[in-house]
Amino acid sequence: MSDRIFNRFAAASRRGFVKGAGVAAAAGAMAGHLLRAPRARGASTQDVLRVGLVGCGGRGTGAAAQALAADKNVQLVALGDVFADRLESSLALLQKKEEVASRIDVPKERRFVGFDAYKGVIDSGIDVILLTTPPHFRPLHMQAAVDAGKHVFAEKPVAVDAPGVRKVLAACADAKKKNLSVLSGLCWRYHQPHVETIRRVHDGAIGEIRAIFANDFRGPIWAKPRKPGWSDMEYQMHNWYYFPWISGDFNVEQHVHLLDTCSWALKGQYPVKAYGTGGRAWRNDAETGTIYDHHAVTFEFANGMKLMSHCRQYSGCLNNTEVTLVGVKGEAAVVTPDLRITTGKRTWKPREDKSDKYQSEHDALFAALRRGQRIDNGDYMAKSTLMGIMGRMASYTGQLITWDQAMDSKEDLSPAKYEWGALPPPVIAVPGPKA
Repeated sequence: MSDRIFNRFAAASRRGFVKGAGVAAAAGAMAGHLLRAPRARGASTQDVLRVGLVGCGGRGTGAAAQALAADKNVQLVALGDVFADRLESSLALLQKKEEVASRIDVPKERRFVGFDAYKGVIDSGIDVILLTTPPHFRPLHMQAAVDAGKHVFAEKPVAVDAPGVRKVLAACADAKKKNLSVLSGLCWRYHQPHVETIRRVHDGAIGEIRAIFANDFRGPIWAKPRKPGWSDMEYQMHNWYYFPWISGDFNVEQHVHLLDTCSWALKGQYPVKAYGTGGRAWRNDAETGTIYDHHAVTFEFANGMKLMSHCRQYSGCLNNTEVTLVGVKGEAAVVTPDLRITTGKRTWKPREDKSDKYQSEHDALFAALRRGQRIDNGDYMAKSTLMGIMGRMASYTGQLITWDQAMDSKEDLSPAKYEWGALPPPVIAVPGPKA
């Protein structure tokens, strides 16, 4: 990760508790290693909150920096990753940053490597765990963290298949019983300009929403060629983005931000059915695995309203990331650099705010812990993930997929076992009846 990107991740905006971020007041004692009875009334600002990170890639490194920047009495005390070199490079990068280096205490005995690394991090005396591995592992790691009484930051998306979504929902239900916070990486819900724009939509600025257009047109991203000596599992774990069992496909891994914003604008409604298409127009080599490079899905809601969702990753083409809500009184652009609400000849825009949305969500989490409150993003982070999975099911099969079919699906993308070695040959989904 470059210093420029790291500094964007690590910038402390000190936004505190974000209005409208879905934070519920808590009662009873806060669970966790240090969050015992006295902290139920709000943790003292002098109490050290110990953080562990599982998944030491660029996003994980950024999340660790943001957690440290969110509160002056946070310490990073444990790291876990499936690859030792990635763990060490993450730690080295964090230690070079003067603003956080003094609060990093990760000796060799608290650096855990391998598929079971998350267990070591959980058992290392932490209060808060940051889960930033590839999405496939989120349900397993989240359930283990909640079982152990840890507060959770879970990067988006939180699963790659319906069994994983159901496991996350169960873990979130357990977290609620234990009074544990669950913060989602769907960070637009913690960015004040987005919060204010959606609030106005909820207050009726554009009237009843009749249609939504979600465009997510991007260029290609990184790909890692296979090195001599790598097993199938090692190669796919290095090149994880391109294999649906690890990433969920890019319409789940990245497009979930836009789909979640659509549901947020609709006050938590989710579609009743979906149908669409997709394929591989440019991704035609081994390094791009088996995911599609375009998806076009129509989601229908119970009231008949439709969301037209389009995403693709092509080289040398127009880039356009936006969500447009079409209402009976006007339109709202709720995911663009130019957020706005237009009614007739009048256009409203949120006030300028240069804060970092990634930082804002961590500020909200640690402010809540200090106040004896809990954040519960569990329901929407799981259901918005399922919405992406539902779209993938529709484009992979060419069939109409209902919400209940998606939620109840038994399709489990997990490998037979987690170990370095051979995997079945990857298969590219082909829509239509199977021979």
